[in-house]
Amino acid sequence: MGGVRGDVIGLTFMQTRIMEMGESPREKDDDKSWVRSRQFTGRIVTVTNDKVFDCPVYNYTHEFAYIWDEISIPVAFHQDFAKAERIILQAAKGPARTAETLGKEEVSRLEKRFGIDAGEIDPRVFWRITEDWMELTVRFLGPDHGIRKIKDAMTRDIIAGFEKANIVIAATRQEGVTLEPKSRRVAKR
Repeated sequence: MGGVRGDVIGLTFMQTRIMEMGESPREKDDDKSWVRSRQFTGRIVTVTNDKVFDCPVYNYTHEFAYIWDEISIPVAFHQDFAKAERIILQAAKGPARTAETLGKEEVSRLEKRFGIDAGEIDPRVFWRITEDWMELTVRFLGPDHGIRKIKDAMTRDIIAGFEKANIVIAATRQEGVTLEPKSRRVAKR
């Protein structure tokens, strides 16, 4: 609201008090935020309620207390991509929400309210070829709070699984090579 993200902690007729949150690394809109995740910054911001009429207000929890999120992993070419996908999905199944962990009542409510297929709730990996690597992106559902811990746990499991399976995570880097001359030629005069 008014360019501030966070949890509403106070609401009066004239103003709204918000416990500010940082933004995810993918969101580069706010250079003022030093927290690069959706976690509290510690600042309490007061916004006048006229902002409701001037700009969009995003509410993540009013109807649905979950957020879809993603982790993208660059995998070097000539790796076992199918195995990498299985490792990523295994890492996501524990902490991420699934149609099974949400419960039949919640899934039914979601389907009726938002017209989504419950099958789309389960974690899924998408592949994308880039110039430098195969990008595997896992899309998953998590609670509105605590995504950072979930992503941390998933990342640790993915790295451990990749190391065990000898799957190489790709990286853009430059290496300099210095060659020593074999011999020097001296021009005769």
